[in-house]
Amino acid sequence: MAAFETIDRVQETLAQQGYVCGRALATVVFLSLKLGRPLFLEGEAGTGKTEIAKAIAAALGRRLIRLQCYEGLDASSAVYEWNFAAQMVAIRTAEAAGGAERGALQGELFSEDYLIERPLLEAMRPDPAGAPVLLIDEIDRTDEPFEAFLLEALSDFQVTIPELGTVKAPEPPIVILTSNRTREVHDALKRRCLYHWVDYPDLERELAILAARVPEAAGQLSREVVAFVQRLRTEDLFKRPGVAETLDWAKCLLALDVIELSPEVIADTLGAILKYQDDIQKLQGSEAKRILDDLRADALS
Repeated sequence: MAAFETIDRVQETLAQQGYVCGRALATVVFLSLKLGRPLFLEGEAGTGKTEIAKAIAAALGRRLIRLQCYEGLDASSAVYEWNFAAQMVAIRTAEAAGGAERGALQGELFSEDYLIERPLLEAMRPDPAGAPVLLIDEIDRTDEPFEAFLLEALSDFQVTIPELGTVKAPEPPIVILTSNRTREVHDALKRRCLYHWVDYPDLERELAILAARVPEAAGQLSREVVAFVQRLRTEDLFKRPGVAETLDWAKCLLALDVIELSPEVIADTLGAILKYQDDIQKLQGSEAKRILDDLRADALS
């Protein structure tokens, strides 16, 4: 992994993929890859936790396999399922043809031909390009039984299919777990990983991110957009806007041919940066103008 052989190279390589990160995050990425340890990224939604997995996969030329977590996710849904529809067709075909020996038919039905691989099993398979990047996204949405299963799977990098046996990864995948901290993830899982809290970027880094991801945005508009979003994060909001919302807003403003922010433009496009009606109502009227005036006064002082 020459592209990640030093911490500085990590920052440079990720920047080439449009991901601008600080040295602390680059350090934990470097160590995760160097030591072969899973990386656990926690932070508010929209701070770039998912994007770093995409950037690493692109930089290494590896396949990205994403397990999107949700409430009720169980081991079978994350590892494999049997193609029941195809199995039923095979059974009907065998019956129509005069039947088959029961044991032979059962062995055929529960073979690789009828196996649907889910992300965890996919990540254990050999890949000519090298071990894939396994993104376990929003692990905090699952429950404790799934965490316990995941703990075992990540310890040995193997999964068991009762009908076929154990599948062990010839080379452990690069594992990145993310959490929006809607609940606390068990310490036992965190101890298997290197941990980093992904915070909102400061103004200069967010400007660099905007320049990398939306390069067509003019410098003045970019600075106003980032400064406004940064100020919004200090307000009493139900959900503060993340970097993803900053990028979305900048793209919306460009689509509207906006050159500079105005209270009217802000009011018309608040839905790009705020996702709750209560938050939008707080910024309606004179509040957006007050923030914009304060920013411009600060810029002149």
